[in-house]
Amino acid sequence: MSTRSEELAEAIAIAERAGAELARMFDRDLAIEHKSSAIDLVTAADRASEAIVIAGLRESFPADGILAEEAGEVATGGRTWIVDPLDGTTNYAHHFPHFSVSLALYDGETPILGVVYDPLRGEAFSASAGEGAWLDSPRYAHARLSVTRRATLAESLLATGFPYDPQRASTTNIGEFAALLPRVHGIRRPGSAALDLAYVAAGRIDGYWEYALAPWDWAAGALLVREAGGVISAVADEPWSLRASGVVAAGPGIHAELLAAVRGAVRR
Repeated sequence: MSTRSEELAEAIAIAERAGAELARMFDRDLAIEHKSSAIDLVTAADRASEAIVIAGLRESFPADGILAEEAGEVATGGRTWIVDPLDGTTNYAHHFPHFSVSLALYDGETPILGVVYDPLRGEAFSASAGEGAWLDSPRYAHARLSVTRRATLAESLLATGFPYDPQRASTTNIGEFAALLPRVHGIRRPGSAALDLAYVAAGRIDGYWEYALAPWDWAAGALLVREAGGVISAVADEPWSLRASGVVAAGPGIHAELLAAVRGAVRR
């Protein structure tokens, strides 16, 4: 049986192969299709990346299940790989160079390992439960990740995102954004939830919140944050799960303040 480190190494390798295909296709003008709404996009690159990931997982982990964004549940097993082959499709479709491949292995709601790979920067963020979070890239050779130790929102940089279909969403997040903006150093909206969470883990941003995401958007990133010493919670007063309607992730110094601020904005 493979060890945890061997499984993680193979997951990174699979994400890198899929990422290489995304990088190869990035400058092309791809046909764009629509899913749930006019701004919920899918491209040939999403499908090409996903095919590489699914093939790699089936070969290396034939006993495991697979839940992928585009293909859905393509295999069942005791453990499940949760796959986002291209997190940041809208960015990608507009040639905005910020997107990622996200893979996570879960046993029910229990995370085992996670990988978020940025193909254009060559950055592989990875974590294994109980063993920390790490970054490997041309600049960083297996650097251990740690969330920031900011003590207040007033000195923090945050990230967030907005729902694909604001007319159907329970919140547009505009009120929350407006409430938090004057209280912090700044708020970014990069467009890849998986990378947002990886950046919290890496200490590049201090906190993050968002709504209306699917399990593949934050399955890997949630483990990265926790293994880097951060805290992740559901916006609603309920235990965190992959099916949460909204998430707040941050370093322990500001998490409670950020969570209270987001919840307070929701109630206004």
